[in-house]
Amino acid sequence: MKTKQHQTPSYEGRPYAKPEEELVDQGLQFDIGTLLSRRGVLFAGGAAAAVGLAACTNSADAAGADTSAAADASDLTEIPEETAGPYPGDGSNGPDVLEQSGVVRSDIRASFGDSTTAAEGVDLEIELTLYDMANDNARFEGAAVYLWHCNRDGEYSMYSDAIVNENYLRGVQVADADGVVKFTSVFPACYSGRWPHIHFEVYPDVDSITDSANAIATSQIALPQDACDTVYAEEGYEQSVENLSQVSLETDGIFSDDGGASQLPSVSGDVAGGYAIALPVGVDTTTEAGGGGSAPSGGGEGGPGGTPPGGSESSGDS
Repeated sequence: MKTKQHQTPSYEGRPYAKPEEELVDQGLQFDIGTLLSRRGVLFAGGAAAAVGLAACTNSADAAGADTSAAADASDLTEIPEETAGPYPGDGSNGPDVLEQSGVVRSDIRASFGDSTTAAEGVDLEIELTLYDMANDNARFEGAAVYLWHCNRDGEYSMYSDAIVNENYLRGVQVADADGVVKFTSVFPACYSGRWPHIHFEVYPDVDSITDSANAIATSQIALPQDACDTVYAEEGYEQSVENLSQVSLETDGIFSDDGGASQLPSVSGDVAGGYAIALPVGVDTTTEAGGGGSAPSGGGEGGPGGTPPGGSESSGDS
């Protein structure tokens, strides 16, 4: 009689990293491997449709749509190094979402894991195009981006008391052959003391993402005022109206040095259909990264960094 051999469970031909655990608990590296294997299949199957897609893109450009980062990198500058703030969720100051299976995703509106609660607000598509400035501004294929921001109430998941058990509005994407990463999110609030913004960290490759000290760039996106004014007139954003009236790009503790000149994205869309922003991001690996990788220090509550409501941390620029 033959003895039945034990078989390691697999997904899409890839053996589980943790055979005793469920698929959703296989860890970040397994998720990334799945993402890259799918990307290879999509690339092979999508070549035949390239001409048709190009035609659609050209039509959109002719109609005035501007949802992609500038293709001309001739005047590109290095993205400014900024603080990761006291709510990074990358393990440098308390909780670490980057170790959780499921963090590699483009739609970051809902929590993953033990909760599926979704953040409310006006939809926002975020597109970053990464350029490797140490390699003649080549598109930075394979770089990993971790992006996060506050919700409609100005709260940060994993930190603010009301949503400390949520992990929404946080996610990781890996740059494609064009150096592009895309996220689907909601328009963040303006909380007291800070201009509306979005945080992100850039890592050289997928194997580096689990240690925040490996970040090669840490910066913030400054949201354009016209879009903010329109969105904050919507229900649920009432407090942002007053907060925005008390700050400007010139007085903000982060963007005041140059008014966010290289951190203001192009913007398109409207409240009904959602907004889209796009920003070229120059990354120079020959310069020292200094924004992330460690917990913030200094700056008490109400300081230049601002204070999100219900936060469990009140120090440092946020």
